Amino acid sequence: MPWKPRNCVVVPVDFSESSAPAVREAMSMAAAPSGVHVVHVIPDIETVSPGALFGNVSEASLLENAEKHLQKFLSSQNIDGVKTHTMIGDPGTQIVDYALQKKADLIVIPSHGYHGMKHLLLGSVAERVIRHAECPVFVLRRLDAE
Repeated sequence: MPWKPRNCVVVPVDFSESSAPAVREAMSMAAAPSGVHVVHVIPDIETVSPGALFGNVSEASLLENAEKHLQKFLSSQNIDGVKTHTMIGDPGTQIVDYALQKKADLIVIPSHGYHGMKHLLLGSVAERVIRHAECPVFVLRRLDAE
């Protein structure tokens, strides 16, 4: 991957210890902070979850709360000037679709670093993004990997 400042860099965050370093890495690769799109994907609500069963959780309220939390997280890390977006769905699919929609030059994503049985049971968002993205993907080893 030849080095040049990227116009559009997508960086998914899950609020783990590696999220802020991933955003900073994305900012270092972008031509401007405004070219960095920080995204958070809320997994689909299971139809058997208590919130869905009792009807007291709406997608709109989930998205609103997630966006507030994302803004608070970025502010606490002294990260500003980036664009933010929250979504609901399969994280791997949503990240790839968002990058495609924004015509991203690069996706920067931290990886859990799971191996063996844990990887089989938990799946891998980073792996799905790598397999399906139409732009280069830069995978960072998570600081809190087991």
